[in-house]
This record gives sequence, structure tokens and C-alpha cells, in this order.
Amino acid sequence: MSTRRLQLIQRREAIGHTQESLAEALQVDRTTIGRWESGRGAPQPWMRPKLARALKVSAEQLATLLATPPEALEDASRSGSKGAGRDISPIRDHNAYQGEDIAMAVAADSAESALFLRFASTSNVDDILLEQLDADIAKLAADYVSRPVSELFHGIGALRQGVFGLLQGRQYPCQTTHLYLQAGRLCGLATHIALDLGQYDAAATHSRTAWRCAESAGHNGLRAWIRSVQSLIAYWQQNYRQAAELARSGLPYADGGTIAARLLSLEARATAALGDSVNALRAVETAMSARSAVTDGLDLPGVFTFPEAKQWAYAGTALLALRNRTHANRAIEASSMAISLYEAAPQHEQSSGDLMAARLDLANAYLTLGDIDGVQENLAVVLATAPNRRTASISRRLHALSTCLAEPAYSRSPYVLSLRGDIREACSRPALTNPPELPQ
Repeated sequence: MSTRRLQLIQRREAIGHTQESLAEALQVDRTTIGRWESGRGAPQPWMRPKLARALKVSAEQLATLLATPPEALEDASRSGSKGAGRDISPIRDHNAYQGEDIAMAVAADSAESALFLRFASTSNVDDILLEQLDADIAKLAADYVSRPVSELFHGIGALRQGVFGLLQGRQYPCQTTHLYLQAGRLCGLATHIALDLGQYDAAATHSRTAWRCAESAGHNGLRAWIRSVQSLIAYWQQNYRQAAELARSGLPYADGGTIAARLLSLEARATAALGDSVNALRAVETAMSARSAVTDGLDLPGVFTFPEAKQWAYAGTALLALRNRTHANRAIEASSMAISLYEAAPQHEQSSGDLMAARLDLANAYLTLGDIDGVQENLAVVLATAPNRRTASISRRLHALSTCLAEPAYSRSPYVLSLRGDIREACSRPALTNPPELPQ
């Protein structure tokens, strides 16, 4: 049985900490604070001095906050009175865990082990610590594809802060290079979070730090990947010329994996937005050639790789931007291919953001062809997706579609008015980010 530690919760609230802010101060995940407060776990001895400082209490006072209330002990005693003298503990019996409970408990236990490894190695970096950090970063990158940003923000921030701290410690030159590579990747993940939230200035700041780390690490793959993310930032700021230039500037660093296909696909999207059909189509075709030369196993997982499905999604966006019926039909083929590939992939590799983007590209392509039923079919899938999966780019795409539906050719249709009403209603719900006010 677990019992909430009400005194611990009250002390945290009294000094103005949320679970999230306390987790950030301690460099742990928010769920760890939740387990301590719910009585399903307790801070390790080496973590307690840090927790006491964060809560501004003495070690003795912290022990009192963590103690199980007498009434809880009595309840536990009554519920487990089959054996006299049984040891009562706020930690659940391992045999009591079922299904997801045991999976969550094992994950939490491993997270605490990883945290202690970082704590123990603060002053002296070793290869074991670097290996663990690599594993942590790879997991965050993989999780980023399918989990909401809100679930990853604190974990990425805490790990990044920890690596920054390690770079101020004592390590061999080769370990310093490795740490800069890890710091650059974590800054890259932070860039993606800011980008998904539409915080472009923050994204640019993170990306500059990531680039400096890549330079210090001398790592071409990271340099190329950061240029791709900087191209994304420029694209969503509607600076399409800079987006194309940044994508091209990353190509000399593309020394393997899927990064060349990513950069060429970004160049295609940006040049198409500029109305440069010749270079856009050239980049789409060159990206496809680069894809055929990809060797598996050279990329980190998740957000650091460029799956074929995402490449088809980018091709669809580029073709759609060329704004004619021929390219609209090709955009439908590309976006449909992206959706098919994503839906056939394992659940953890399915990016809801990329699926929604492809669906909205399909809706816009069908609108170009005057197929309102095709618009409604794809829009309905997007609007049925949980609002907290809607990033800034998806909100902007929805806004753009609503604006197109407001054009004179469609504005008097009751069916189209209903679609625009559906978009406004969906965007009024709490989401990861919201679009600008939609036109009436």
C-alpha cells in the first residue's frame, strides 16, 4: 500500500515549487517527485541532502516529511495482518506489481541508477558514464517521435544541464570531445522542443549552442544535422531563402546516414515556397537518389534519423507549394505514400506530427483539385487527434487551410463553412500551441 506524504507536498508548495520546478532543481524526472509524494518510492540517501537544500529544511526535518503517518501504518497493519510482526514499509511488495505497474517501476529504478551514476561521476568522467549518457540521449531521441513534448521537456533539460556541469569537471581530452557531442545533441533536442512550441528565437539560441558544441566535438554528422534544424527554423519564420541556404550549407558535412536526404528535402521545400520549381524538383529527385545510397545503422534513432516516410511527406509539401494541378496530383501520391509508410511502422516510430502534416497536405491538394470530400476526409483525421499532439507547425497549417477555404470560390458553400467551423472549434481546445485567431 502507498500513502501520500502530505507534509512533503505541503512543504514543496509552501516554498513555491511545483513538481516540475522541483524536479528541474534536482535534475530528476517529474514522475520521480510524484512517486516520492505518493509514497510509492523514497529518495535515495545520496539524494536527500540535495532535496533538503531545495526544500530549505534540515536533514532531520526532511526525515519527518518523508515519514509514513501513524494512521497509514495502522491501515497497512490491518490490511496485512495475516502475519504478526510483519515489516511495514511504504514501498510496495514487488509481488504486488502487475502489468504496467512493474514496467513503470523497473523504468523508474533504472532512471535512479542512471542518475546516481551521473552523481558519482560529477568530478571524474569515465567511459561508463559516457556510455550511460549516450544511452539516455538515444532513448530521449527515440521517444521524441511518439511521445508528447510535455513528457520529455524536463528530462531533456535536466540531462543537458548535467552534461554542461560535467564539462566543467575533470576529464581526459577525448572525454571532453565526447561530452561536447552529447551536449550538442541535447541542445538539438531542446531546439526541436522550442520549434514545436513555435518559440523560434529560443530555438535559434539552442541551435547556436548546439553548433558550437558540434564544432568543439569536430563532429560532421552533428554539424549537418544542426544545419537541417536551423533550416527548419528559418522555414517556419517564412525566411525561405535562408532556409534553402542553410540546408545547402549542411551538405558538405553530410558524411553518411540519412542526413543528405534530409537536407535535400528541406532545400526542396524551401525553394518550392520561393516559387523556384526547377530547383525544387531537382532537389526532390536528388533527395530520392541520396535515399537509395543510405546505409543502415549510421544514425542515432528517433528524431536524429530521417525515415523514408518523412521524406515522402516533405516531397508532398514541396510539390504542393508549386501550385498547379499536375503537381497537386503528385503531392497526393507523395503524401499518401508517407501516410502508408508511417501507419505500417511500429507504434513507437509513428510520428503524429508528420502524419497530421501529410493529412493536411492531402487536404490542400484535394482543395486545389476542387475535391471538397477529400478535404473533409483528411481534415477529420487531423481534428480527431488529441490536441496536445498539435505542434506550432500543425496549427499554422490548419490556419492556412482555413484561410484557403475562405476564398470566394468556396466561401458561400454551407459545407465549407461547416469545415471552417470545425477547424475553429478544434483550435479553441487546449493544445501544445494554438494558431493565430482564425478568420470568421
